[in-house]
Amino acid sequence: MVLDGILYGLALALMGAFAAYWGGVGWALPEWALAAFVLYFFRDPERVIPAGDGIVSPADGRVVDLRRTEINGQPFWKISIFLNIFNVHVNRAPIGGIIRSRAYRPGRFRIASRPEASIENEQNTVTIEGERDTVIFKQIAGLVARRIVFNKEVGDRVERGERVGLIKFGSRVDLFLPLGYSPQVAVGDHVKGGSSWVARPADSRPGAVATSASMEAVRLEQLQKREVS
Repeated sequence: MVLDGILYGLALALMGAFAAYWGGVGWALPEWALAAFVLYFFRDPERVIPAGDGIVSPADGRVVDLRRTEINGQPFWKISIFLNIFNVHVNRAPIGGIIRSRAYRPGRFRIASRPEASIENEQNTVTIEGERDTVIFKQIAGLVARRIVFNKEVGDRVERGERVGLIKFGSRVDLFLPLGYSPQVAVGDHVKGGSSWVARPADSRPGAVATSASMEAVRLEQLQKREVS
């Protein structure tokens, strides 16, 4: 359980107790129901971190976007995960490594499942340098979310799947990874933070790079057809 959830839940439970004392149990039910939901929302279950090479999901939720993009002229895979209010909102490190940068930017609070949320919404961008590659992920606030929490500092070392923060209420996480990885998810898939593979290293055998690129092109075409349908 996240400490914030305990504090919020306790406050609501006390409000319900006062309401019950002054007006009867009926007046306390809304506060107690909300306290129960807050405790549920801020749950923090243990996760089994998979062994092997690859990148795990930084958040629970549904994959809403998968595409190639560029950051400062460098090509990346972009995987976007939407978290609704029923998902676990604790965020985890997608790879093990050193946090090289962190940049917070205030912004708007559009619906997090929409593509423009990646650009316009309040967000916290984190860069992790691993032994193999560097991965970037963004914590993005949504329509209801009003606070992004990140518990690490630049220079800290994190392990793959380690808890690093959370986004309060509905939100989005964007993950950017090198093209040397092959996505293991599709739009519409549901993932769990710290335990679901979202990408694995592409085969490095001779000729495999071209083959992998062709397979990913077909994969993206299939994803686009699914979105249209």
